[in-house]
Amino acid sequence: MTRLGASPTAAQSSPSTHPTPSQTTMTSVHAATYALLRTHGLTTIFGNPGSNELPFLKNFPADFRYVLGLHEGVVLGMADGFAQASRRPAFVNLHAAAGTGNAMGAMTNAIASHSPLVITAGQQVRGMIGLEPMLTNVDASLLPRPLVKWSYEPASPQDVPRALSQAIHLASLPPNGPVYLSIPYDDWDAPAASQTGLLSARSVSGETVPTPPVIDELVARLASARNPVLILGPDVDAAAAQPAAILLAERQQLPVWAAPSSARCPFPTRHAFFQGILPAGMASIARLLEGHDLILVIGAPVFRYHQFEPGRFIPDGATVFNITCDPQDAARAPVGNAIVADIGKTLEMLALASPFADRAPPHARPQPARDYPTKPGALLPQEVFDILADTAPSDAIYVNESTSTTGILWERLPLREPGSYYFPAAGGLGFGIPVALGVQLACPDRRVIGVIGDGSANFSITGLWTAAQERIPAIFVILNNGTYGALRWFAGVLDVKDVPGLDVPGIDFCALAQGYGVRGVRAATAQAFRDALTEALAGQEPVLIEVLTHA
Repeated sequence: MTRLGASPTAAQSSPSTHPTPSQTTMTSVHAATYALLRTHGLTTIFGNPGSNELPFLKNFPADFRYVLGLHEGVVLGMADGFAQASRRPAFVNLHAAAGTGNAMGAMTNAIASHSPLVITAGQQVRGMIGLEPMLTNVDASLLPRPLVKWSYEPASPQDVPRALSQAIHLASLPPNGPVYLSIPYDDWDAPAASQTGLLSARSVSGETVPTPPVIDELVARLASARNPVLILGPDVDAAAAQPAAILLAERQQLPVWAAPSSARCPFPTRHAFFQGILPAGMASIARLLEGHDLILVIGAPVFRYHQFEPGRFIPDGATVFNITCDPQDAARAPVGNAIVADIGKTLEMLALASPFADRAPPHARPQPARDYPTKPGALLPQEVFDILADTAPSDAIYVNESTSTTGILWERLPLREPGSYYFPAAGGLGFGIPVALGVQLACPDRRVIGVIGDGSANFSITGLWTAAQERIPAIFVILNNGTYGALRWFAGVLDVKDVPGLDVPGIDFCALAQGYGVRGVRAATAQAFRDALTEALAGQEPVLIEVLTHA
């Protein structure tokens, strides 16, 4: 069967070279590790080195690239963006326990996004670990849990290449996700096991599809449903399965929602069947889905809530079917039937097996009006997104970390192509700047625009230094309203008043950008923003545009 919109996926970890079983040349763990990384295409290393990592980085191969971040949260964020956008594992090199700790906030987003990351951290020499000298990673394999799929410290130097091979395959198997290895720094000069070369000959596939009777039952359920609805999540975009999703929606005349807090865009936002993004509250979801008798959720949990809003899980009389790549999501759901399978292939099978339904097409949602009142001295968020929609290329990629304006973004931006949108899946701040850099490195032929709140930007502002040093032409639009807008919204939801720590005034982002070597432009009017964005898109250098917005 031909895959609609097929592209390589992280689950297909096919090596590029195939040594024979007789290839048993003695080599060092260091050389064997770089050979294995090369075989799997992991030649870009994101890191911030410490003394424990220097032996790994010695004699750094000319065909590898080292991308330095000034903070480990930025390092892991860049790798996260690179892995998501390339749909392949990315390699991270952290410094022992402290560096791992600095990166753990970003790990929360990576595990929730199913990002295939191979994370390594240096460890003290084996003979000293028990004495716990400075920079010992005590109980190293326990430190990053539960934010990784697998965590391990190799049992011996000769176990390092094998453990790394296991890590690469585990990161790539569905559900994709980060894995962690702690490696003593005296392992690198040790001789590798005699048959280490065999590791490069392995490939591991995790693709699974439902049996024909399961597909037939879903098709029959759709055909007999009075008013079915399709809810799509980020794993649809991760599988580059939008063409199959569009085919299914059009054949079955299905209204389509994006799953709550979706970290990626699974369906074109300007398609006539697209209804928007569901809220992240239980009662609100049930209210919006009222009247639907069949709820088909693909590539997302059922459901990912945020604010506490008790109510029914689903409307009375509705049935849920969930297709997910994550067994944990399938088992955890409080309602409905679940199928654990490859998202892209299963969605394609379902779309091709579905006949054209004899039902009225869903009502198109009205496009937002542009008759908002303008105010002097700053822009409304609606103005910002309308200017982006009018000015940016049709295949622009948006990295969103302006959480208080996410609903406006989904209403107003035309997200047409696969891989056009990224959002912090676990809500961990510091996502926007580094992920924009990683996505831009993975997608050099598309323009990446980070839309980032002023509060969020400060968690990873040092990423601007990497942007300047590596000449990564991402554009950072900082929405500066001097406050944590999302927290102010939540203060209203929770009915709490006079809460300290919600305002962040007095930050000059243009000066910060200049200090890190990035050109900064301030815009307080619609025309100023339009001009700055047009100029930034015409160039090939990183640019920060500080847009003053009304709170």
